[in-house]
Amino acid sequence: MIASFDGVEVGLALCMVTAALFCLFDRHLLRACCFFVGFTLCMALAWLILEAPWLAGVEGLIGALLTAPCLFYALGSFSHAAKLPPYDHIKEPLSRGVMRTLLALAWCLMVGATVRFIFPEMVYSPTEHPLLLAGIVMIATAMGAFAWHRHLVRRLLAFNVLGSGVFLLLAGLAGTSAQGQALITVGLVVAWLGSLLGALVIRRLYQLEGQVALSDESALKEKGK
Repeated sequence: MIASFDGVEVGLALCMVTAALFCLFDRHLLRACCFFVGFTLCMALAWLILEAPWLAGVEGLIGALLTAPCLFYALGSFSHAAKLPPYDHIKEPLSRGVMRTLLALAWCLMVGATVRFIFPEMVYSPTEHPLLLAGIVMIATAMGAFAWHRHLVRRLLAFNVLGSGVFLLLAGLAGTSAQGQALITVGLVVAWLGSLLGALVIRRLYQLEGQVALSDESALKEKGK
């Protein structure tokens, strides 16, 4: 049945990766969170194509209706309290940016090596199913974004995109049996709880310190001066 979806699957995989990239690298935070809603809807369609309608419903509920509001809450969209600046203007020194880029590349290589050597016999092969290949791209780019960005909302978005890619690879490894769907459902719930906690921490940090990123030692020293 999956073979009949080849054309649709390729198009959906491209849409999913494109939405993920906008989530991870669009410097306008509100727009990035809006793209996340589209990304979760693409994920729900992906589960339908992979013959997991239960996961499609759970993804739509948890992703679009529960996780996305957490992101908008972190930005301050639902209250009269101070809203986070709409753009991410956090800049890193060149040396630190190079280090973060090397770390991101190292993580991408680890993902590739894991898929190549540890998951050689997957139920759904990434070379045959574009959605699984899209999951690998999502994991690699989300790891890179998490290493590169310091803005906490950007990292929260990367955390969710990374989780979605991991769940796709789990489906590729174990298939969409009842046990596999149950495991992925638990993962989706845990990811939502992590997003909710992250949003609460971001709002609290911004209210107390007026910051949108965790301070490093140099920033603390400059603040002390």
